[in-house]
Amino acid sequence: MVRIRGEKDFGIGLIYLALGLIGFVVARDYSFGTAGRMGPGYFPTMISSLLVIFGLVALAKGLLRDGAPLGKINWKGLLLVTLSVALFGALLERAGLAVALVVLILVSAAASERFRFEYRAALGVVALVVFCLTVFIKGLGLPIPILGEWFK
Repeated sequence: MVRIRGEKDFGIGLIYLALGLIGFVVARDYSFGTAGRMGPGYFPTMISSLLVIFGLVALAKGLLRDGAPLGKINWKGLLLVTLSVALFGALLERAGLAVALVVLILVSAAASERFRFEYRAALGVVALVVFCLTVFIKGLGLPIPILGEWFK
């Protein structure tokens, strides 16, 4: 009989593993490309691979080591982080990467009990958006609009 010694690790391992496998299923219909010329399936496949690896490690840890019991689920955080990712996907083409990133950051940050929107947070959002635009659009050359059709 298999005994789960760390409920929290085992549970998060199952979630990571499930999300990674779902990502593989979704990404298989897209062309992969290469590291230098990424196709639409490249990033989802890489992230899915990492999720599967982390999931397997967490599952093993939950089976082999004593750990924390599964506590109360933070439904607010779970809902807001999931909503932020869904909004990002919905806004990316229509509003562009800059707006989609701002929405992603602010909605997911609202999941934290300690988040306060003040000038330092606003500067952090601006810095993160500029960094992502620089890396993904200028550095990697991804064909994502900075501002989408809503702003044209």
